[in-house]
Amino acid sequence: MAFLEIQRVYKKFGSVYVLSGISLDVELHQVVCLIGASGSGKSTLLRCINALEVIDDGVILLDGDRVSGRGIDVDSLRQEVGIVFQSFNLFPHMSVLDNVTLAPRKVLGTSREEAEATAMGLLGRVGLADKATAFPDRLSGGQQQRVAIVRALAMGPKLMLLDEITSALDPELVAEVLNIVRDLAEEGMTMMLATHEMGFAKEVSSKVCFLDQGVILEEGPPEQIFGDPVEERTRAFLKRIVDAGRL
Repeated sequence: MAFLEIQRVYKKFGSVYVLSGISLDVELHQVVCLIGASGSGKSTLLRCINALEVIDDGVILLDGDRVSGRGIDVDSLRQEVGIVFQSFNLFPHMSVLDNVTLAPRKVLGTSREEAEATAMGLLGRVGLADKATAFPDRLSGGQQQRVAIVRALAMGPKLMLLDEITSALDPELVAEVLNIVRDLAEEGMTMMLATHEMGFAKEVSSKVCFLDQGVILEEGPPEQIFGDPVEERTRAFLKRIVDAGRL
């Protein structure tokens, strides 16, 4: 049994299917990168795993427990599964420290002292301990995204979902965020990433999935997907990436 099992998942908006029978297994400590053109279903798949979107058919299992459909405990799920978006979604009226400690205190019932100690440790890991009292508008985009990652980590998740987390950043800020993800991968965090950073996907992923029109058209180890893809659509997509100088 895989740690995360996605079984024949369908999701539609109106009459249009955005996910059409997606099946995917993610093992504990794996880093799975989702690649594909915009609109291929990558972000929707991540949002379905975290129950931000309700699936129309299929089953999602986490550690053997069903986490999709009616009757699931959404709060419990989101303690297990953290998600970080391309827009940082920090509360602008709250300091960095308050942004990070809010969910542990309100959802987990962690004391302020314990939550702040954990938050300061995590902020120190990403080089932002000195920004604990700052407000988001005083931070760069890269710093805000690192805070967003720390906020998700503060809940102690077993799975991290990262949705195009560098796409809103200036190019010079991308590396500082990807370095955090690289460190998490090396520490064994189970992660799923939707990303356009192909070089990074090639470097950190255990498995790469190419999505096209709501289906996983091809999946495999990064050396196979990037080096010798089987499907013509995968080859065409990667050729565009190479021609644009992004791989």
